[in-house]
Amino acid sequence: MPHVVALVGLLLSAAGTTAPRQASAAASATPGPVDHATLTLYRTHCAACHGEGRLGVTGPALIPEQFERAKPAQLVTSILDGRPATQMAAFKDRLSRQQAEALVRLILTPLPVAPSFTIDDVKKSRAVPPDAAAAPAPKPVFAADPLNLFFVVELGDHHVTVLDGDKLEPLVRQKTRAALHGGIKYSPDGRFAWWVTRDGWITRYDVWGLKPLLEVRVGINTRNIAVSSDGKVIMAANALPRTLVALDAATLEPLKVIDVAGKDGTPSRVSAVYAAPPRSSFVAALKDVPEIWELPWGEDERAPVEGLVHDYRRDSGELGDAPRERFPVRRIGVDAVLDDFFFDAKYDNLLGASRSSDGGHVVNLVVGRTVAKVPLAGMPHLGAGIAWDRNGARVMATPNLKEGVISVLDTATWTEVGRIKTLGPGFFLRSHERSRYAFADVFFGPDKDKVHVIDKATLEIVATLQPAPGKTAAHTEFTKDGSKVLLSIWEDDGALVVYDAATLKELKRLPMKKPSGKYNVFNKIKFSEGTSH
Repeated sequence: MPHVVALVGLLLSAAGTTAPRQASAAASATPGPVDHATLTLYRTHCAACHGEGRLGVTGPALIPEQFERAKPAQLVTSILDGRPATQMAAFKDRLSRQQAEALVRLILTPLPVAPSFTIDDVKKSRAVPPDAAAAPAPKPVFAADPLNLFFVVELGDHHVTVLDGDKLEPLVRQKTRAALHGGIKYSPDGRFAWWVTRDGWITRYDVWGLKPLLEVRVGINTRNIAVSSDGKVIMAANALPRTLVALDAATLEPLKVIDVAGKDGTPSRVSAVYAAPPRSSFVAALKDVPEIWELPWGEDERAPVEGLVHDYRRDSGELGDAPRERFPVRRIGVDAVLDDFFFDAKYDNLLGASRSSDGGHVVNLVVGRTVAKVPLAGMPHLGAGIAWDRNGARVMATPNLKEGVISVLDTATWTEVGRIKTLGPGFFLRSHERSRYAFADVFFGPDKDKVHVIDKATLEIVATLQPAPGKTAAHTEFTKDGSKVLLSIWEDDGALVVYDAATLKELKRLPMKKPSGKYNVFNKIKFSEGTSH
């Protein structure tokens, strides 16, 4: 699954996970005129992450539409105490309660013009970056294996480093727009790459030529993108505005902007969108309504798509011979809002997690309904789940954002077959089909500098790495052949640490600026069982 996905940078979830302090009447007051002092506070403490215009950069947009179900008291608490399992820092040592309440009034004050991003806005935003190539390179401009490259996102100063996966040396360090989010995506042959920023800019990159080609903006607060398995369509998921945007993958021309709302008309943010190759469709997770959306990506709208319900208006003749609208939406009603997914190997079933409901929900995409519920503790991060064969069964494992535990499930019965106790909540879990080990970080809490090495057969922790005491260690990824594993020191003065995947011996250390995700071309396009898709 995609995604560094789904929680980093959020100021406040709609449900909230910490009990708010008692807020004063000022925090509950109706938003009104904002004074110069409050604007100065915002520019000093908030604008770097949330944008001068409150429309988001590394953090989400701070406008009323983002917090329709949040109480002012919860927002005050988030400002003063920070948010667990996010990068929202605590400001109680820099702001008084009265100042936090003033900022909440600003946040809940509507913008003069309601934010929107139409298909015309998308079209007008298409541009050639200043350092772009005139055309894709006819052959690689480097001697390295094009399928064993890593694209490493450096959040510290907004770059992507392209790394030779054999020599483990940088080929180029590409300047990007701020705040890449949701992972790097590749064409099925690994020839092109795409990435997206939190404020909606998508870049098409020539892997052979090591140059950007085009860029386009699709929204104001964008969660992630997915690429169809034929490499022809990109689908972008937006939290603001509440849309899905389909693009031609080669030209970045918009094909369709889809307003997202539940069957009852309730608008919804989109948490993420995923490609489901066996189904030739995209699957979208909605954040505000209990529905899952499936959208076929094929150009032949008359062709049947396995697992999609019939269009009964067409079956009855009501629509005559008119062509079916492209990217038709199939709504699947579920028991709770599910905004984090793990798919089984055939993409017949997805396991979804909810902030408003305990445990996991197994939804069968063929029949279109919930078929099982799984008692999972805490807040599982299913987007970072991995799967492998163990004792004759296919199992999946998921880290947990609130508890120090990794849950292991049998994907045939969806029963828990193991529970691994860790030093604290973790964000990422990674492995490789050729490795006996899985690597799990302890992203949150005092042991954030440690990474557990887990034997996939015994489910025991066999080693705990501490590459940089006191500094966050997170997100491992394997080389194409699974012989080496790369680990991030997630700090501005960070590094990539390379280990021998069998002996766990450190081989190399490459200084980098807050390296976060690193994405191996081969592992991504071949759907390695140990990495996110």
